[in-house]
Amino acid sequence: MAEDNVNKAAEDKKEVSTDAADVKRKVEGSSAKLETFEYDNEIVRKFAIATLVFGIVGMLVGLTAALEFVFPEINAGIPYITFGRIRPLHTNAIIFAFVGNSIFTGVYYSMPRLLKTPMWSKKLSNFNFWGWQAIILAAAITLPLGFNSSKEYAELEWPIDIAIAVVWVVFGINMFMTILNRRERHLYVAIWFYISTFLTVAMLHIVNNLELPVSLFKSYSIFAGVQDALVQWWYGHNAVAFFLTTPILGLMYYFVPKAANRPVYSYRLSIIHFWALIFIYIWAGPHHLLYTALPDWAQSLGTVFSIMLIFPSWGGMLNGLLTLRGAWDRVREDPVLKFFVVAITAYGMSTFEGPMLSTRSLNAIAHYTDWIPAHVHIGGLGWNGFMAFGMLYWLFPKMWGGKLWSTKMANAHFWIGTLGILFWALPMYWAGWTQASMWKQFTDEGILAYPNFLETVTQLAPMYGLRAIGGALYLTGAILGVINLWKTAQKGSFVKTETAQAPALPKKYKKPKGEYWHRWIERRPVQFFILSLVAVVIGGVIEMVPTFLVKSNVPTIASVKPYTPLELEGRDIYIREGCNNCHSQMVRPFRSEVVRYGDYSKAGEYVYDHPHLWGSKRTGPDVHRLGNKYPDSWHYRHMLDPELTSPGSIMPPYPWLFENDLDVSNTPDKIEAMQTLGVPYEEGYSQEALKDLNSQAEEIASGLTEEGYEVSPDKEIVALIAYLQRLGTDIKAQDQQNEE
Repeated sequence: MAEDNVNKAAEDKKEVSTDAADVKRKVEGSSAKLETFEYDNEIVRKFAIATLVFGIVGMLVGLTAALEFVFPEINAGIPYITFGRIRPLHTNAIIFAFVGNSIFTGVYYSMPRLLKTPMWSKKLSNFNFWGWQAIILAAAITLPLGFNSSKEYAELEWPIDIAIAVVWVVFGINMFMTILNRRERHLYVAIWFYISTFLTVAMLHIVNNLELPVSLFKSYSIFAGVQDALVQWWYGHNAVAFFLTTPILGLMYYFVPKAANRPVYSYRLSIIHFWALIFIYIWAGPHHLLYTALPDWAQSLGTVFSIMLIFPSWGGMLNGLLTLRGAWDRVREDPVLKFFVVAITAYGMSTFEGPMLSTRSLNAIAHYTDWIPAHVHIGGLGWNGFMAFGMLYWLFPKMWGGKLWSTKMANAHFWIGTLGILFWALPMYWAGWTQASMWKQFTDEGILAYPNFLETVTQLAPMYGLRAIGGALYLTGAILGVINLWKTAQKGSFVKTETAQAPALPKKYKKPKGEYWHRWIERRPVQFFILSLVAVVIGGVIEMVPTFLVKSNVPTIASVKPYTPLELEGRDIYIREGCNNCHSQMVRPFRSEVVRYGDYSKAGEYVYDHPHLWGSKRTGPDVHRLGNKYPDSWHYRHMLDPELTSPGSIMPPYPWLFENDLDVSNTPDKIEAMQTLGVPYEEGYSQEALKDLNSQAEEIASGLTEEGYEVSPDKEIVALIAYLQRLGTDIKAQDQQNEE
């Protein structure tokens, strides 16, 4: 047994040896001629600085969003900083600006060293950097302005989506050409994860963002209702999997061994971890849609594969933690290792909790509650954030040729950040249980114990306050980290390039006796690329093709009609304001929900919804059965000042809806776009749309005037009221059996 461990360690050591001295030792005594080349640290520095800058910005936006739950009045009637608009700004800033830049930082540092060659093209590297930052800037401008496609983690509109695809493909070309020009025959495990990241993110991004443009910053998803929800959460879940997990695992497999000065614990375990993870992960998206109108078979597939994910995920976690065996005494002193240990532990926690939440019993409790943000932030703050900071604390002394400016400050960052995670997540777990308990509780007489949804909101005020404190703590730690790294750079001298040597890759290769079978695919990047693509495509195809092609999966309902032009414009305002960040449109078949909201939602009710607006969180009540529940005047007062109708509400007022004229310049184009997507408006209806829009607006405005609320029919509030009054009114109880 001891001999096996020694042999395994020796084999793994080969996988992590990357510096010039190791290369010299490999060729010592041979006639192989060493080639001299340089590693470019400048591109790494650019991405590292962008990581820190956008990390602070993204966290500030997140803290602002958290504070709006405690002090709803802080947006002061400014439309650009309401929760509905800055929530997607926060998620995009953290995912794509902070974590995205940290991924590029690690990839551009580790890949050349693992492949013994510089990146193929400096021009493409710089295009990758400046293109990515331009995309982030575009997101920072457009999302607060309300240009929002509403798809979670993919809210950016179509021109920016195209730019993302272009920059991502450029990154992929640069990566694959570097691989093809390598001097190291075998691809180390980190490279496997980088390859799968590129392939899968490209596939997910393109499919989920298939849109029909109406104007420069307005488009409609080509998918509708149930199909759109399936595609969205196939993307949404796997954006977490293949943007927030697989590339970070690649960084783990490189930087943890480097920081610990230990070989990866198990080469064979890393093989199982990689292939099982990328194959299984892609199937798990439907677990976000349990108890919804999604076909049951798709929900069940999502649950089964989600539970299976525990095994490869924990295999990777154990591989990371056990790599630190023999280095635990250093963990007490080394802040880099501290960050890595907590990051990997958070990965293990998240990847256990996720599969558990995909079981129907726990999903029925947790979904739509604050439990889900708590789960997400264990991964985001712990796994992604701490891996990024641990990596940067290791990189800066290397690239600036010195030591970390302050180990004490780095340790302070670690402990403050860890407290921030606890203060953020624990109150939200508590809040989630509180919400689920109150929503579902009945009295002995069989009526809802808390029929007023607002009772659950006011109950959570202390937890929301603690969450904001947690966010402030985590941000404080991050600021300390930025100061520490800045001082480290100031103290040292930046090494723009590092000279290295390695022999050229021989054209002929003699397979060593007893070579492990997986080595065959490791030295064939094209075949590796193809096998990885097949592994990630299978699940998506099997889940989506039947949903799109088998009519019985999405039955139509005769009474469901397209939106009127005014309702369509109102729906676009609803999307612009990000209302679906707080309100769901999916009544699940639970007694508590049917009693509270009305009959459960049917797949056929959403056939004209481009995009779907099912939502993922209920800060406010579900609105799918809202239509005709209240008079128009109630909605008028509620949007003007929510506390007029709901004392204690934390929803912000929307005074601009009463001031802004409704823009109908694109209404005919919107009708034509819907016709292109299959919505059955009559031929030529786009020419009549404005007439019908004005007629319905006049009717609503007249009714409001009669109730004592003077409003012009051309204001945005009128269109929004039209949409809200339409929700859930297409079918009556007797209609629900008449599905075609």
